[in-house]
Amino acid sequence: MKKPFLSLFLFAAALLSTAALAQHSDQETQEDVKRHRAMAVAHEGAAKCLEAGKGEKVCMQELAVACKGLALGKYCGMRHAH
Repeated sequence: MKKPFLSLFLFAAALLSTAALAQHSDQETQEDVKRHRAMAVAHEGAAKCLEAGKGEKVCMQELAVACKGLALGKYCGMRHAH
């Protein structure tokens, strides 16, 4: 009867130690914050572009340029359904 508890304990300990290794340093966290803010600025620019009536194709091209190197994909790490 003790073996299932021991196995569960070891499994939980392994999960917790893995989670500890996945933590970001303060510097990495600050870099993530800067990237998210830059992505937010790029998306705000895309929203203003659409509001100005420039068209989705033009605005998405501008978004792709503004987001180059910030996030994955051509939609700056974010895409919604149409």
